[in-house]
Amino acid sequence: MKKRSRSYPCVRVRGSGGGVVSQAGGVLLVETVRRIGLDTALSAALEPWRKPRAVHDPGKVLLDLALAVALGGDCLADVAVLRAEPALFGRVASDPTVSRLVDALAAAGPRALAAVRRARAEVREQVWRLAGDAAPNAGGEVVVDIDGVLVLAHSEKQDATATWKKTFGHPPLVAFVDHGRPGSGEPVAGLLRPGNAGSNTATHHIETARLSLAQLPKQHRRGRRTLIRTDSGGGTHEFLNWLTKRGRWLSYSVGMVITEAIHRAVLLIPTSAWTPAIEPDGSVRDGAWVAELAGDVLKGWPKGMRLIVRKEHPHPGAQLRITDADGMRITCFATSTIGTAIAALELRHRQRARAEDRIRAARDTGLRNLPLHDSAQNQIWLEVVQLALDLLAWMPMLALDGPARRWEPKRLRLRLFSTAGRLVTTGRRRWLRLARHWPWTQTITTAFERLQALPHPG
Repeated sequence: MKKRSRSYPCVRVRGSGGGVVSQAGGVLLVETVRRIGLDTALSAALEPWRKPRAVHDPGKVLLDLALAVALGGDCLADVAVLRAEPALFGRVASDPTVSRLVDALAAAGPRALAAVRRARAEVREQVWRLAGDAAPNAGGEVVVDIDGVLVLAHSEKQDATATWKKTFGHPPLVAFVDHGRPGSGEPVAGLLRPGNAGSNTATHHIETARLSLAQLPKQHRRGRRTLIRTDSGGGTHEFLNWLTKRGRWLSYSVGMVITEAIHRAVLLIPTSAWTPAIEPDGSVRDGAWVAELAGDVLKGWPKGMRLIVRKEHPHPGAQLRITDADGMRITCFATSTIGTAIAALELRHRQRARAEDRIRAARDTGLRNLPLHDSAQNQIWLEVVQLALDLLAWMPMLALDGPARRWEPKRLRLRLFSTAGRLVTTGRRRWLRLARHWPWTQTITTAFERLQALPHPG
């Protein structure tokens, strides 16, 4: 009789081990917090909410919650993952203490949100300074992408209603700084909205843009060093007028709906006026062309607004729309940028698609659902999610390079954060020893050394 081989080794399990640390790779996030001074900044910002003789600092409690979300948690109770490893994450508050803090901050409303956001902006400037050439502003311009996220609700939460996409929940607006091809991106704004908010509500786009600018270093809040990009949801009179009034402060690249006037103008463009679209490496993109619409095609829109259209052969199986022309798919965007070839402007606008990657990462980092009932509580949760995403962007920016710097949260958790380790005390020092055979141990140790090489925050 042929002996069957086992697919997996047979092991026996006991719960009597000691000195073993789970989520040991989370030490990279902890060291990032220490080196950039995020713990100190949040502690100072939330000092008004610290009760006399309180054991736990509100800033540490909120930061612990953000760390739990960064490690994969999706509710307040998941802070227990940190509480189980005090040698790595310190003393962690109980679940009731965490809930009471969230309730207190929610009751304080805009005052608490402003405090957390000021701390994030202060630390962001420090991180970009430490990152040097790896910072998103190293090229002189910062690109901010604004987009909507549909967050489904499976219970009767406050302000959860039918959305414009025929789902049930909330459609928050979020904004991310694009790190470009070498990196990922980091959140700079998150605006929770009722479920019945429209996709193109101008007041919400204006508020999100204001929150985004407030998160940037001062030199990027004025002057044409900041580009605001949105899809056609931002293509409204009110939002573009608001952007235009800040003409010397920032530039924009905003998707536009193909109206009848734009459609007629596209049909009048001579063949010689179309320019081949380009790829990021400068090569010509087959089957796609761009052109600029001359004259005041859309009367009453901001002065100086340029309309650039793109036509391309539709993808196999794609259905043409009534606004398409001559069997070509037509899209359009408005921009205030001058002195740049229209093919380069169109490529720059097309790269707004990277915002979808940031939204996917946000869904994997606490934004799959809003776990609390009240809208004020869920707005605090949205700030926690942004803190977690900040850490997941800042740690790779400061400590990783090559392909690892572009890893999304799922991969960071699987390869780095979930690593197990053993704590050993020798020579009055505590060492975290990682498995020699783990393929990414060298990545973790090198990243930790880079973080330790950073100067301590002043």
